[in-house]
Amino acid sequence: MLIQQYLHQLKLCARNRTLTTAKSLHAQIIKLGIITQCIPLANTLVNVYGKCSAASQALQLFDEMPQRDHIAWASVLTALNQSNLSVKTLSMFSSSNGLRPDDFVLSALVKACANLGSIKHGKQVHCHFIVSQYSHDDVVKSSLVDMYAKCDLPDSAKAVFDSIRVKSTISWTAMVSGFAKIGRKEEALELFRNMPIKNLYSWTALVSGFVQSGKGLEAFSVFTEMRRESVDILDPLVLSSIVGACANMAASIAGRQVHGLVISLGFDSCLFISNALIDMYAKCSDVIAAKYIFSRLRHRDVVSWTSLIVGMAQHGQAEKALDLYDEMVSHGVKPNEVTFVGLIYACSHVGFVAKGRELFQSMSKDYGIRPSLQHYTCLLDLLGRSGLIDEAEKLIRTMPFPPDEPTWAALLSACKRQGKSQMGVRIADHLLSCFKPRDPSTYILLSNVYASAFLWGKVSEARRKLGDMEVRRDPGYSSVEVRKETEVFYAGETSHPLKEEIFGLLKKLEEDMRRRNGYVPDTSWILHDMDEQEKEKLLFWHSERSAVAYALLKGVPGSPIRIVKNLRVCGDCHVVMKHISEITGREIIVRDASRYHHFKGGKCSCNDFW
Repeated sequence: MLIQQYLHQLKLCARNRTLTTAKSLHAQIIKLGIITQCIPLANTLVNVYGKCSAASQALQLFDEMPQRDHIAWASVLTALNQSNLSVKTLSMFSSSNGLRPDDFVLSALVKACANLGSIKHGKQVHCHFIVSQYSHDDVVKSSLVDMYAKCDLPDSAKAVFDSIRVKSTISWTAMVSGFAKIGRKEEALELFRNMPIKNLYSWTALVSGFVQSGKGLEAFSVFTEMRRESVDILDPLVLSSIVGACANMAASIAGRQVHGLVISLGFDSCLFISNALIDMYAKCSDVIAAKYIFSRLRHRDVVSWTSLIVGMAQHGQAEKALDLYDEMVSHGVKPNEVTFVGLIYACSHVGFVAKGRELFQSMSKDYGIRPSLQHYTCLLDLLGRSGLIDEAEKLIRTMPFPPDEPTWAALLSACKRQGKSQMGVRIADHLLSCFKPRDPSTYILLSNVYASAFLWGKVSEARRKLGDMEVRRDPGYSSVEVRKETEVFYAGETSHPLKEEIFGLLKKLEEDMRRRNGYVPDTSWILHDMDEQEKEKLLFWHSERSAVAYALLKGVPGSPIRIVKNLRVCGDCHVVMKHISEITGREIIVRDASRYHHFKGGKCSCNDFW
């Protein structure tokens, strides 16, 4: 009777996650000397410690148990998984002296493989499952579906899913998520439509999967349908995902609407939602709104600080980003890998070479963070902008990662900017001989470097290789928000209702640029085989120019012009944007495929290094 009472009280502790009460009951049980007499009592205690995220206590108790049955093993392995110690889960089982896992142990092992993304170990566990007496267990199969889906193998997940006799909502949701997050939209939607029962987590899986695979519009469509279906948003994860979609697409109007929904549902005090909003506003070029959200946070974690630091760095506010870092450290918050990416990136925009080197060294010295390729690339960018080309090349040749095409292209761009013709030709030759460049802009860069050295044969070779690629680029387009509406322009588009007005304004601006600034179109950015006049015409109708003209015609006078472009701004358009900002006295903010450009007073925040 006494043991039953303790079992009941411990189960309540597990349900309510009351660790203090569990420890008190454990102490009483030890004093009474009954823990060794009752295996279920010890097993339940291990389970309670696991549910209360006290893996060390669960492990200690497990080690002290004179007898361990399958329930004990399942309990301790689950406890380790719940505490993000899945590596320990697998290592413990491998040293279990031939334990034959039951369905509960198998489920715990599959969960560990899913947490680690370890498909190799996952397939091994799957083989154990197939030859075991539990090979028809639907719970283990559901765990396998989840594991394969998380490892981006939805076809393998589907094969297991089809063998489940009674399919749970969890397994349906795992399948939907698996297909959505690798961009297989139709299969994800078909599975979702066929689900017998949908809950908030099913909708969230589809929305989040589409956001992860870059299908922001599809995510919005599903989220809108979810709202029409009046699904109660009791968990804010779906809101975090849709805020992320707004950030990825720089859709500030939609972002503000979602922000309003967050407030109306009472989730504005949720830290990870606030962090997502900071990131969203920064990516939508509204750093003021990002700073406002940050200032209202009662608690700030490393993501909060880093989101604002990176946002400021991306928008050219380097000194403020560095000051924010000092404040963050003074508050005892430890920076992470992303923090240092933003900081070194910030240093590159203002030429703080010594500070950039200091931060790069501080990563490993002070915080034990091993620099990644991205950190090396940011440092390379800093050295290249500052004219330290030899040091930049030495960095590439000594870093612990094989340099890729973008890395060499960044150094080549630095050589071109600094007038290092001989070095540029040497690096260009290396790029052509050791890589097959996939980015068309790399070939433009190669062509320009060879042209500056009067190596016309190699210019022809670079352009011929570009032709051999049969590049199928996405059509260039730019979107601009004007008076709470978004207008999209495509390169070469001449069917817009305001075509004549846009043409007239662009023509007038071009005449002003030629007269005031000596502007001459740089047709080297046009790779098509055509005469100079046709090339100039193509440049004239690049999408960002039409977007700027439209904003000047229809926008609020004096307000910043915010443009999002799917491709990288070409060199000629970059020059044109600087001139237009000076002539009109307007700030033009362009987010292209590579970075943010703040054009103001004839200058750009990227310092012409893009």
